[in-house]
Amino acid sequence: MRVVSLNCSNTEIVCALGCANMLVGVDDHSDFPADVVNALPRVGPDLGIDVDKVTALKPDLVLGSLTVPGHEKIVAALETAGLNYHAPEPVSLEDVYRDVLEIAELLDVPSKGQATCEDMRQRIQANISPASNRTPTILVQWWPKPVIAPGKKSWVNDLLVAAGAINPLAGRDVKSTPLEDAEVLALDPDAVVISWCGVRPEKYRPEVVYRNEQWQQMNAIVNKHVYCVPEAYLGRPSPRLVQGYEALRDIVGTLSNS
Repeated sequence: MRVVSLNCSNTEIVCALGCANMLVGVDDHSDFPADVVNALPRVGPDLGIDVDKVTALKPDLVLGSLTVPGHEKIVAALETAGLNYHAPEPVSLEDVYRDVLEIAELLDVPSKGQATCEDMRQRIQANISPASNRTPTILVQWWPKPVIAPGKKSWVNDLLVAAGAINPLAGRDVKSTPLEDAEVLALDPDAVVISWCGVRPEKYRPEVVYRNEQWQQMNAIVNKHVYCVPEAYLGRPSPRLVQGYEALRDIVGTLSNS
């Protein structure tokens, strides 16, 4: 089977299923596993996919996504081009498991899908016991200015709960939301996690959070609890969410011992 993946998470799912050999093309942002994606043709960035390039690769299956706002236009173009595609829109962690299983079925490796999901479930659910009598609140930043953070309709919300933390935006029935500085101050999280989309982890700058004049009385700032977790571990609905969970769990442990 010839497969073209149009986003990072699907590329990672295909490879986790042991089907890297099926990939004949990927989007410009796919960067893992490097030894696989570096050798493949690129078909453009997530919102600028060149459907003609995709078609030229003669794929049996194109894996798109509806998690990125605007990608629905790419999906519509795939349909117009008559390409066979699958474009999931995961919201919860359970949705991620579902998508792994569905992609495994499409690639005719259902047993590998089941094994991958079972491994994820075991690793994410392994240490659910409370780390302390108090459950800390952790605000994840997708973007710094304006602050954009995940709400209730996000697998990050589920990861925070599994890690023993609370998403201060769990009451907002949205995937993510922009926040004014005053709103962040009112939420007063115990910690802030930088996971900026489209920014390499080595370019993350905690000082941007620490020097915000409006946040100087916020718990996370006063206690110096600003952490960095690569967006690849939190923002991509793929098996690497396990690493995001583990990072959050470590942060919860640090907060509990501080």
